Amino acid sequence: MNPSLYLSDTPSPRGRGRWQLLGLLALVLGPMLLASAMYRWQFWVPEGRSFHGELLGDGRDRAALGIAEAATPAAAAAPVAASEVDAPGDRWQVLVTSPDDCAEACRRLVYLARQIHIGLGREASRGEHALASATAPTADYRATLARDYPRLRRYDLDAGRYRGAVPGGEPALWIVDPHGNLVLRYPAGVNGKAVLDDLRHLLKLSKIG
Repeated sequence: MNPSLYLSDTPSPRGRGRWQLLGLLALVLGPMLLASAMYRWQFWVPEGRSFHGELLGDGRDRAALGIAEAATPAAAAAPVAASEVDAPGDRWQVLVTSPDDCAEACRRLVYLARQIHIGLGREASRGEHALASATAPTADYRATLARDYPRLRRYDLDAGRYRGAVPGGEPALWIVDPHGNLVLRYPAGVNGKAVLDDLRHLLKLSKIG
């Protein structure tokens, strides 16, 4: 019997297989965990960004702005598909917020949000447009929403909480991911093409929604 057989430093096939499996898991899960941590705690984020809006990425969601979770289409009588009504949260969202009723600046943003959604073209099924306001729209504007914005989602908004979360408490435009997280913020005078470019870039990078 050769004692050297028991003193060999060569790992067994089972041991090599275990290390190979651990290495493979590290290669697959490591970048995902690192990217999630970078997004959550904002470290190692490059200063040079291609986004036109204010990149948030701090873990806040719609509720942090005082937005109620439940949403409805603008016009209940409008011919909206069941999936559009019953399954919010599975699409990227162009969201307009106003701590008062939806006046002139807010209405421009609502129009812009719809045009951005349409501008996605073949990717439009991955997005939606929405309005969150603290005061119900006037009767005239409700009629306009019912006629021209049948797929618009509507949310109730807590004005006090919104003003505490948004400097100045002004109407704003947001890109929200399918999990409800706030991704980008834009002021009322934003250029629509810039928002559309940002949203297209996010859709290209994203595997969700």
